[in-house]
Amino acid sequence: MDFEALKRQAAARALEWVRPGMRLGLGTGSTARHFVDLLGQKVKNGLDVIGVPTSEATRQQAERCGIRLSTLDETPALDLTIDGADEVGPDLCLIKGGGGALLREKIVASASSSMVVIADESKWVAVLGRFPLPIEIVPFGMAATRRAVEDVVGLSRNSDRLTLRRGKDGHPFVTDGGHFILDAALERIPDPRSLGVRLTSIAGVVEHGLFIGLAKVAILAGPEGIRVVERS
Repeated sequence: MDFEALKRQAAARALEWVRPGMRLGLGTGSTARHFVDLLGQKVKNGLDVIGVPTSEATRQQAERCGIRLSTLDETPALDLTIDGADEVGPDLCLIKGGGGALLREKIVASASSSMVVIADESKWVAVLGRFPLPIEIVPFGMAATRRAVEDVVGLSRNSDRLTLRRGKDGHPFVTDGGHFILDAALERIPDPRSLGVRLTSIAGVVEHGLFIGLAKVAILAGPEGIRVVERS
């Protein structure tokens, strides 16, 4: 199965939600890259939109594609965000942050009137948790923050199921905001909303990758075609 082709199909379908003059949140990750590329082609053909990128990588790509950009300080209210996801649940709760941009992605999505998620069909799950949950933390006091996270997510001390994300150089991965990421391999998250509230209450946790109540539409591409799921 060609997952890149499926991601591009989902991204192409998402263009149907874009209208001239829109203020768009531009997501981060492998699927969002396809959307930015296809949006750039539309812009070159005369589509007038303005984008707010969710990461430095997306900003650089959008600039190369000729997309006019702004910031949330300049454009604090957006019409639509289109982004990928690492997991999509039946109620359109998401796990995001595999690309390390979860904080900015959530800020941008929250500033948008609507969010459309694009993904290949493999990202659809009955219960969230198969993909490790990213938890963004400040570097200061990391050991204490980790202990608190272990208690909240129900893992034993120094569990190998809670790991500090590292870059290709072996050093801790650093987000665009200067933070670290803990990845929690929980396998199942039966109550994402409750877990999200408890994680947010931990001093030292900046944000988590549970996106709840933000996505209104999911576009899922599979071998049998594209499925569009709307949140009731």
